[in-house]
Amino acid sequence: MIILDGSIVTVALPAIQSDLNFTSTGLSWVVNAYLIAFGSLLLLAGRLGDLIGRKRMFLAGTVVFTAASLLAGAAQAPAVLLAARFLQGVGSAMAAAVGLGILVTLFADPRERARAIGVFSFTGAAGASIGQVLGGVLTDALDWHWIFFINLPIGAAVLALAVPALPADRGAGVRAGADVWGAVLITAGLMAAIYGVVNIDAYGLGSWRAAGMIGAGLVLVAGFVVRQARARTPLMPLRILRSRTVVGANLTQVLTLAAMFAFQVLAALYMQQVLGYGALETGLAMLPAAFMIGAVSLGASARLAARFGERRVLLAGLVLLAGALGYLARVPVQGQYVADLLPVMLLISGGGLVLPALAGLGMSAANEEDAGLASGLFNTTQQIGMALGVAVLSTLAARRANSALGEGSSRAEALTDGYRLAFGAGAVLIGAAIVVAWTVLRPARAERS
Repeated sequence: MIILDGSIVTVALPAIQSDLNFTSTGLSWVVNAYLIAFGSLLLLAGRLGDLIGRKRMFLAGTVVFTAASLLAGAAQAPAVLLAARFLQGVGSAMAAAVGLGILVTLFADPRERARAIGVFSFTGAAGASIGQVLGGVLTDALDWHWIFFINLPIGAAVLALAVPALPADRGAGVRAGADVWGAVLITAGLMAAIYGVVNIDAYGLGSWRAAGMIGAGLVLVAGFVVRQARARTPLMPLRILRSRTVVGANLTQVLTLAAMFAFQVLAALYMQQVLGYGALETGLAMLPAAFMIGAVSLGASARLAARFGERRVLLAGLVLLAGALGYLARVPVQGQYVADLLPVMLLISGGGLVLPALAGLGMSAANEEDAGLASGLFNTTQQIGMALGVAVLSTLAARRANSALGEGSSRAEALTDGYRLAFGAGAVLIGAAIVVAWTVLRPARAERS
């Protein structure tokens, strides 16, 4: 539900703009308000989950998200919808930040944990893929309000199941990490950086406004790290960053998710703007990718990780993803689904190997006290990678398309030229992820020694 909500709204944006009289600039904030709140609060929410109890944080986040969904669905003015979307992001951060932390503490056995992480990864991939399809169906069959109202019965069901199912945990107590200034620094830093990233597409890659916000965010995050090294009760104990595996997994994730999420957005735009697909057709065309990721993550990833190790499984999956994006980099103007897109959807099955392996490696150093923090960190780098990839690669595609239009190309040719460049850049990002995984991530034996 949380991942789905980041994409379900994209299909309904024209209807929302028409109904609530959004300006073109204001409309983008229907997406950005959610992403900024979600991405900037994950790390803080994860650590607070360790301090006050992960079950409490998960339940509170689900309540906030569900209530905000009701407010969004009932919105009759732009300001109300934007406030509701921001609150949805807050609730999402609270619930998602502790999700992996709850999982790794519930499943101590490595094989059981690997299977659980496979299910977890499949759920996220399914939410991302189904969002556009469901958004199109609900908007066409009912109206845009129902893309938010659909969360109400789901949220109620989650609460009904989670209350008895999740074990209670007391947490370490707020005093164990009562660093108020640290909380201010990390939240403000991530919010500024993500704000700058999501506005790259609007302001341009060379914009001083976007670069200034990103730079200010990085300075604040650096100040947070310095603060944590000196604070008596740090919000984020820096021991979590001493693991080479954890750092390598999070860096690999930024590069990989930047390419994968940009692929999802740009492939959909290619199908709609060049091939003339409708919203529902586009969503259905993307379903084989979701099916392959789900089949691999549920059916094979855990067994392969147990036999060959998560690092080797990760590398194999990254090679498949590089092949998928490399194949897309030669997509023609008059592309055929079976010849030009279906092979890509099958190769994207590499994501079913990559996502569970990254989650396992990213949580490898998490103990009972730091599970929420490690989960929040992992989710934060995920959101940064997704936002950065879409912003940068979309801007590259737009610039190449505009240049081609100026040289006399048709609109379809220019757009395709831009998408080819973006897909090629995505393949380069996956190549960089392979280098990081090969050089930084150590096999388990080397890590222990």
